[in-house]
Order: sequence, then structure tokens, then C-alpha cells
Amino acid sequence: MISQTITPDFKVLRGKVYLLSSCSTCKRILKQVSEFGEFEVIDVKKSRLSIEQIDNLADKAGGYSEILNKQSQKYRSLDLKNKELSISDYQNLLTNEYTLLKRPVFIIDNKIFVGNGKTNIKLLTTYLASTSK
Repeated sequence: MISQTITPDFKVLRGKVYLLSSCSTCKRILKQVSEFGEFEVIDVKKSRLSIEQIDNLADKAGGYSEILNKQSQKYRSLDLKNKELSISDYQNLLTNEYTLLKRPVFIIDNKIFVGNGKTNIKLLTTYLASTSK
């Protein structure tokens, strides 16, 4: 009798990522972290986020302002920098304007990594490497 080890031809699902599929930066980051496993990909342009999802992301990130893309043209055109936004304002903006979500957003093991800054991506890859099996 011959014994053999069967190696699965798939990677472990590590978490979720909210991104814009047409964004080259999001694609690059997703490719960079794909060595650590697969992610459930949610394209925020194709799948509009619910208020519940927005609230969950904001709660994990430490507030709505932490998930708001202050670099977007929409943010500038609406002059949001000079406005006091209520929770309802954030919810409305983030559910109706996908470009206002800071991307990518990774949810892994109840932790959140928001944005494409070098420090954030370093934290993300370090965390993934430290928790890989």
C-alpha cells in the first residue's frame, strides 16, 4: 500500500476585502497579500454597502472619519473638510458614494486594515505573515 499526502489546490480564506476592482493600487495590494490566502472580495462599486456594513467598518476602524477617503475628488467637491458630519451624514455619504470609502479595507480575524498607505500595508502583511499556518 502506497501512502501519499494530498496537498489541497486551494488557499485558506483569510477574510474580506472591500475594494474597487478597477483600482490598480487595490489590485496590486491584493496580489501582494494573496500569498497568505484568499480573500472574499467585495467590489464597492458593484455591491453598494449597507448602513450595517458601514457601521461595522466604522466601529472596527475607530470612527467614520477613519474610513472616509479624504483624498477623493468627491470629498473635495462636496467640501466635506469644512463640514460637521453627523453619523447619519457619514452613513448616507458612504452608502451612496462608493468613492468616499477609503480603500482597500481588509477585515481579518476581527481586525481592520484601512487604506493603501505604506505603514498600513506593512502592518497588514506583517499580521498576515505572523498568523499564517
